[in-house]
Amino acid sequence: MKFRPCIDIHNGSVKQIVGGSLKDAGDRALENFVSGQDAAFYAGLYREKGIRGGHIILLNPLSSPYYEETKRQALSALGAYPGGLQAGGGITPENAAVFLEAGASHVIVTSYVFSGGQIQYDRLRTLVKVTGKEKLVLDLSVRSLDGRYYIVTDRWQKYTSVELTKRLLDELSAYCDEFLVHAVDVEGKSAGIEEPVAKVLGDWGKIPITYAGGVHSFADLDKIKELGKGKVDVTIGSALDLFGGEMPFWDVLAYMERA
Repeated sequence: MKFRPCIDIHNGSVKQIVGGSLKDAGDRALENFVSGQDAAFYAGLYREKGIRGGHIILLNPLSSPYYEETKRQALSALGAYPGGLQAGGGITPENAAVFLEAGASHVIVTSYVFSGGQIQYDRLRTLVKVTGKEKLVLDLSVRSLDGRYYIVTDRWQKYTSVELTKRLLDELSAYCDEFLVHAVDVEGKSAGIEEPVAKVLGDWGKIPITYAGGVHSFADLDKIKELGKGKVDVTIGSALDLFGGEMPFWDVLAYMERA
């Protein structure tokens, strides 16, 4: 199990938000934390500590008046840590190369592939032709519905009919290098993890996979290690002291050295 850092950018600022609150209309979200530092600051910190494989997420749609500033922040972070971070949010075959050439190790994609409530395999194949399998991360962010977990798109606002299962992971792993899975219902709430989601990921565990959502204590990390069978990496957002939370960054790094 590894720690995968994050840099979430919304309206041109590094933030931690309540995931399910994000709305395109008016570029609104419930905010847990707004940083006084820019994205490049956090990228430099992660580079200094040698923490690789974190993700930068652009939380504004391309149509937003804030998108260009959010994108500028993301590109500056990639420049501060070339090859050390992944980038996602509004990625398409038309703009993927911009982020890769700016220093992203991978691009992260959800909405372009899961369009119209389904997996669009023609779009997925087109994307892989541009990025290569080895530079593509599929974000399978999920929300609960009737006791099952379904992939959501468009900054987590729209449900698809695609359920998170081991069979789905088998199918999609042929096209990507890693998975990133946000448990959206607990994202940004620092109230505990979605254990069923972590268990599905741990029971599968065939390629690198990162769980994000709800981590607020070292007991949560213990639970992810157990359910993920040591194969599932983890992101900590609002609970980390870098973003106003109570989990010390240095203690997290020390925990991961022992994990």
